[in-house]
Amino acid sequence: MPRVRRRATIHVDATYDVVVATARRELGLDDELRGLTDAGADVTVVVTTAPDGTGTRVDVDVADDLHIPFFQWFFGPPHRRSLSRAARHGADAIQAAVNDTPPPKPLGRSLFLPPVTFTPTQAALIASVALAAVLASFGSALFGQNADPIAKSFGISDANLGVSLAVTRAGVLFALVATALADRRGRRIVLLWSVAGVCLGNLVSAAAPNIEVFTAAQLIVRAGVNAVLVVGGIAVVEEAPEGARGFAVAMLGLAGGAGFAISVILLPAADLGADAWRAAFAVSALTILLVPLLARNLKETRRYEQLAARTVERGRVREVVDRGYRRRFWLLAAVGFLTNVFSAPSAQFTNRYLSNERGFSSSGIAAFRAVTAGIPGLFGILLAGRVTETRGRRPVAIVSLLVGTACTIVFFLGDGAVLWAFMTMAIVAAAPAALAVGTMDAEMFPTEVRGTSNALLLVAYVLGSVVGLVLAGQLADSIGGLGNAIALCGIAPIIAAIFLLPRLPESSGHALDDVSPSEV
Repeated sequence: MPRVRRRATIHVDATYDVVVATARRELGLDDELRGLTDAGADVTVVVTTAPDGTGTRVDVDVADDLHIPFFQWFFGPPHRRSLSRAARHGADAIQAAVNDTPPPKPLGRSLFLPPVTFTPTQAALIASVALAAVLASFGSALFGQNADPIAKSFGISDANLGVSLAVTRAGVLFALVATALADRRGRRIVLLWSVAGVCLGNLVSAAAPNIEVFTAAQLIVRAGVNAVLVVGGIAVVEEAPEGARGFAVAMLGLAGGAGFAISVILLPAADLGADAWRAAFAVSALTILLVPLLARNLKETRRYEQLAARTVERGRVREVVDRGYRRRFWLLAAVGFLTNVFSAPSAQFTNRYLSNERGFSSSGIAAFRAVTAGIPGLFGILLAGRVTETRGRRPVAIVSLLVGTACTIVFFLGDGAVLWAFMTMAIVAAAPAALAVGTMDAEMFPTEVRGTSNALLLVAYVLGSVVGLVLAGQLADSIGGLGNAIALCGIAPIIAAIFLLPRLPESSGHALDDVSPSEV
């Protein structure tokens, strides 16, 4: 892989020996004027006497080999900028020390880059899991994004649509088995088969003759997506360096957002005809061609490999609910249930609400989603990755869940500009809560039962989704429409934020093995 290098050059009015000593002191360099930045990049300083004898020339080189498979196009530019800034900061520090002037301000870290150094192996695994999340999230989002044209194509009501969406949540039963298998067979194999399941489910969906066949196919899709997101979250938490677990999960969320964005981009195609929505599902089916590429790059997590080499006793349910982990399991299960009572109908019915109650076309919905969830969503996830590491999982989750829920409720009760403003605020505000809780789900249990515990938590999450979808669908006609029904469901996550989240232990700033030590 190519080595990325950036240089900053200055002229210093001081002797060679003074500049060399200053460079060593200010940048922590060795006798050969080499060292590392706080982010782990290589620093080399070259000091030469100016040809005319008036001072010295100082070249500060900063370089590293960071390469992110599949996503270098995204991380490359901020990475190069960070190296340029580091080189300039080092040069300014030397010049300020020689001239006895105030030093430059500490160099901040970009929201786009990890707070600590990732090894190439760690970066490759997390990027591969992120690609799996893109494919799975894209395939999963299609039902919700095309709910209105699908309902019209099959001639079903809001209530029947809500039932169909709820039935697909039964895919948790398959995902429960798949996720639990991640403790017995490994994270990698479960991820690969789950992505393939999403693609095959959407292949059947694209050709479904009726809502019954379509719902059955989406049940498979939902099972695969749940397994990808849960096992993927476990994998990145296990592989991420200490101090960057929240950032790693944020990258997984960013990848999921990219998959969602692809579904939004394809949404206007649904305006082309009564069955035009099927094309988007066919595109998802074709992404199975990427699975072999994913398989070549996706490795097993080192933490799991070490455990598997040490013991065969993995995935025991009794460890999840024993004295050591029982309390945190039930708290997380209750939080997941209550938050999904609101988040599921909010996510799945938003497009139908905009279409039926606010008069948006499919193209209009795509524009709305692009404006309110595009850049704001990106910013929200990147911000979430930073604040959950610096401010703590628990306080961030509480504040974020309260503010995000309140903004979403206003969206479903509002009209006109209120829709645009409060959906944007909800997207940004809710991201840290989703990230913090999702990270804690993986952090709170030891490696040998991390898949099993998250499989059981997934059941609670999906039960909450089922309750929310059925409740919103059934209440829509009796209390004045989908908007009022979904807003009423917002009571549930407020209860979780006030009464349950404060009872969870804080995991930020602690080593993973200290948060959830292995018992085998």
